[in-house]
Amino acid sequence: MSCRETQELLHGYLDGQLDLVRSLEMERHFRECPACARDYENLRSMRSAMSQSIPYFQPPAGLEKRLHARLRAGSGAQQRVPRFAMPWNWAAVAAALVLTATVTWRTTLVSQRPAETLAEEVVSSHVRSLMAEHLTDVPSSDRHTVKPWFNGKLDFSPAVGDFPDRGFSLAGGRLDYLDGRPVAALAYRTRQHVINLFIWPAPERADTEIQTTDRQGYHVLHWTKAHMNYWEVSDLNAQELTQFANLLRRTD
Repeated sequence: MSCRETQELLHGYLDGQLDLVRSLEMERHFRECPACARDYENLRSMRSAMSQSIPYFQPPAGLEKRLHARLRAGSGAQQRVPRFAMPWNWAAVAAALVLTATVTWRTTLVSQRPAETLAEEVVSSHVRSLMAEHLTDVPSSDRHTVKPWFNGKLDFSPAVGDFPDRGFSLAGGRLDYLDGRPVAALAYRTRQHVINLFIWPAPERADTEIQTTDRQGYHVLHWTKAHMNYWEVSDLNAQELTQFANLLRRTD
């Protein structure tokens, strides 16, 4: 099984929708391909985090009784309409209204928390890259080597900067999985600190200034530039990390 086939079946495997043969092929591929195995673990972790962080909608007390009352009223009204009028399926209408309200409510909650959720994902990916000692798929300090490596692996070309004269040296790049999609991850070093920079498209977003948050002892910075998302994370002090972010913002 190729990496492309694995990526196409990843969600089906996670949902338990594949047959036994396909599932065994997926598991064999994960053992042979660390990149696909990492994508699977990232997706599984993201779904687990989302299911735990999004509250379940609890219908208000008395909703069921009110719906039944409206259904009975609707049935009575339906019997009184002229024969040429099309009768309404009041049960379907009521169910659709409840479903629409619930989906809208849950979607609103998710849209109000994208930065918080992404910050947690970014920190988790940063920690995993350090624990697994898999910081890079292409270890190189040459940006002209790292940038072309992403060709054919992503549907965009990330900007790759290197600033050794400013104390921030490129260590390489790798593929990662954030915000429900594959992203470019660039690794940098300054003294004993590692900085992970995640990049992926933001086609509908305007440029934003640098925003900072802290998670689990790590500083997380993010901004949007030229319709691209940038997320930066490290245990480096916030002042130097912001200086590095400003260098990146000037990278073509």
